[in-house]
Amino acid sequence: MTELKRPPLPHDFHPSVPSFTVVSDDVTDGAVLGDDQVQARGNRSPHLRWEGFPAGTKSFAVTCFDPDAPTGSGFWHWVLFDIPASVTELPAGACSGAFPGLPAGAVHARNDAGSHDFTGAAPPPGDGPHRYLFTVYAVDTEKLGPDADASPAAVGFNLRFHALARAHVMAEFTAPG
Repeated sequence: MTELKRPPLPHDFHPSVPSFTVVSDDVTDGAVLGDDQVQARGNRSPHLRWEGFPAGTKSFAVTCFDPDAPTGSGFWHWVLFDIPASVTELPAGACSGAFPGLPAGAVHARNDAGSHDFTGAAPPPGDGPHRYLFTVYAVDTEKLGPDADASPAAVGFNLRFHALARAHVMAEFTAPG
């Protein structure tokens, strides 16, 4: 039997840009996603902190994407933009529930679950490992352009033209079958 090729990541379709550092108390690059970031267990946005971004950065955007979702187009779990350039950290849970710690002025676009927040991992049982790509974008403008009703694709289109740099951490999760 032929092994299935894993779908590409969204960055594969964008121009190459410099990287910077993003770390998390909740997501370890290359590890298994923690229970707090799984929809049925905690459904809580992870802590993220970043540094080393370009001097011309005027805002940030944060996304979480599952390229392995059985949709043909992946699944966007989190789309947050217009984060002020002075903000370099999101506390755990800032984009869940009552949004404690959500930076003033930041905009949540609609994710693929139809909500304006972080929605945790929820792959179909037995579908194998899914990758969850948490990306922070350094953006060259204070306001990216879309509003909260924008689709993830519309936000991604704008990020393609306004990203000065990007950094990510990626973890996996498998729902038992």
